[in-house]
Amino acid sequence: MSQTETAIFAGGCFWCMVKPFDTQPGIQTVVSGYTGGHTVNPTYAEVASHTTGHTEAVKITFDPSIISYAELVEIYWHQTDPTDAGGQFQDRGDSYRPVIYVANDEQRQIAEKSKANLAASAHFDVPIVTQIEAAQPFYPAEEEHQDFYQKNPFRYQIEEMGGREAFLHQNWH
Repeated sequence: MSQTETAIFAGGCFWCMVKPFDTQPGIQTVVSGYTGGHTVNPTYAEVASHTTGHTEAVKITFDPSIISYAELVEIYWHQTDPTDAGGQFQDRGDSYRPVIYVANDEQRQIAEKSKANLAASAHFDVPIVTQIEAAQPFYPAEEEHQDFYQKNPFRYQIEEMGGREAFLHQNWH
């Protein structure tokens, strides 16, 4: 049986962060949830109130023999605006800030090197502000927030992907 690892990324609404990872070979699960705050087992309403300190995030369980952590970080960059610390796209506020939560020194080194490479690439003409922080307890979101893109494809496409897709297409293609 293969060994698995986890990666946790925050990049705006977690609904939009699932599909890009979920569709990759080597990904076993992508769970929407909350991390980085001070409330134990927060609810969506509590996180949305911007009082718990949590970010909406995805926790990815993957097989590193099929897809590497470095590849996941690269996918992450292509799903976010790494220059916007105040949220992502139409989602504003601290709970939507971009963060790579690292589980260990190896993940931190990979994430920091990748961030430095992105900054050096001159792909963006403003600083890369995505934070790299130590992983904290991750709390899965309520069931209705899991696999949102599959359960609500029309709403996912119209409400959540409009501004994100335009930005990503303009900046990453």
